[in-house]
Amino acid sequence: MDKTDKPARVSPRGAATRSALLRAAAQVFRTVGFAKAGVSEVVSLAGASVGSLYHHFTGKADLYLALYEEFQQRQQERTHQAVKDARARGESDPTRLMNIAAHAYLLGCIEERDTARLFFSGDGPPGFDHQLRDRLTQWTDRNVALFRKADEPVDEALLIVVSGSMLLAVAEVVRRDDQDAHELADDITGLLSLLESRRRPDGD
Repeated sequence: MDKTDKPARVSPRGAATRSALLRAAAQVFRTVGFAKAGVSEVVSLAGASVGSLYHHFTGKADLYLALYEEFQQRQQERTHQAVKDARARGESDPTRLMNIAAHAYLLGCIEERDTARLFFSGDGPPGFDHQLRDRLTQWTDRNVALFRKADEPVDEALLIVVSGSMLLAVAEVVRRDDQDAHELADDITGLLSLLESRRRPDGD
């Protein structure tokens, strides 16, 4: 499951080939699923060769992980921007900031529903479900830090509850149509906000 380090310098042609392979892989994975997808289908759709695929990636699992990393980066940018905008509007309550970040994450999954389904359907490389949970836990920890004092230890119970809730929430919202998905995202983040409020001592 470890990604092979790629050369830091990539020619424009190489970058274009890599992007074409990723676009093709995403389309193939969405159509037939990861388990049934074949490298030959990806390279054919990308107009590339098998050799070029293995020049950029170690195989279809590496393609899948690269797609996930790109998706996760966009999600990070969405949540960071949402919190930044909220702070600019004068919001400083840490619970509401966490709620805003969680809501932005879910909205990103709705916006990229087809892509999000790739990663939350259970049809990924061996061990990916564990990696997905780890990444959501890391994301949650960064956001929980918004309302944790600097000298306070990590609240593992809260991390488990929030990250587990987000994992289940994403899996559900990507199955709904837009209106239902947005309503569910509102309801879920509202409940998470109540949960986090109970974690904060009175008077803080």
